[in-house]
Amino acid sequence: MESELDLVRVRTFVTVAGGLSFSGAARRLGLSQSAVSQHVRRLETAIGRTLLERDTHTVRLTAAGEAFLGYAQRILDLNDEAIGAVVSSQPRGRVRFGVSEDFALTRLPDFLRRFRALHPHVDLEFTVELSVTLHRRLRAGELDAVLAMRLNATTGVDAFRPRTLFHDPLVWVSAPDVRVDTDEPVPLVLYPRPSLTRDAALDALMSAERAHRVVCTSGSLSGLRAAALAGLGVMPFARSLIPDGLVHRDHGLPELPETAFVLMTRGTTFPPAVRALVEALQDDHRELRVERPDEP
Repeated sequence: MESELDLVRVRTFVTVAGGLSFSGAARRLGLSQSAVSQHVRRLETAIGRTLLERDTHTVRLTAAGEAFLGYAQRILDLNDEAIGAVVSSQPRGRVRFGVSEDFALTRLPDFLRRFRALHPHVDLEFTVELSVTLHRRLRAGELDAVLAMRLNATTGVDAFRPRTLFHDPLVWVSAPDVRVDTDEPVPLVLYPRPSLTRDAALDALMSAERAHRVVCTSGSLSGLRAAALAGLGVMPFARSLIPDGLVHRDHGLPELPETAFVLMTRGTTFPPAVRALVEALQDDHRELRVERPDEP
């Protein structure tokens, strides 16, 4: 086993592991697929362990690869941070930033305009997904930072140092003219599984022994909003992020839990670009936490 690691090979391994694809890594790095394979093989030889198992259809990390991936990313982050500190006082680089769709389509654009003015050399690679999916992708090392919803009772992500930006209760929202008949099952407009808001709504209704039916499921907020605006049913939503055209009405339905919007990162050492994003979000949390509307 060699005592020093080649950073080019380490970066190639991290890129392959991020997408579990040799061809995808080749495109991102501007290399041939054979060069990518050669880098990984030589890194494995230097370490003395197989890091990736691959066949004609799949690529997966070995146990050694899983263990090495976190260290490899830290090595690259520290390398980039050291170069950035010497070359420029302004942070530079790319941040793989995951954002929950509820937040991305409501409050995020205003923040991004301010962030771009402060940090013009930081490039953001966005992933917009449901919060549960973002948590999973952060654990897998596919994202550098995540801004997502978390139910107060949720556990298991503390290793990623969650920083709460603001708290927000889930409420029932609908088109203004929608009425829920107490003698009929509650018509629900929901995200598909896995979804924190879906689980919270179904748990609350089942605990209250209230009959219900899912009338519309959509993986996009635009689809949910269209269904709700059409009067198809009610949906659970963070109160400060209610989409335009919809209103908070409790409809006599059971109370929903409070949520927290948290910022999570991988590791304890950040490259300058990630640190810039983290600090900007924390500094900006007063703008992100909008005034809650009066109860109807």
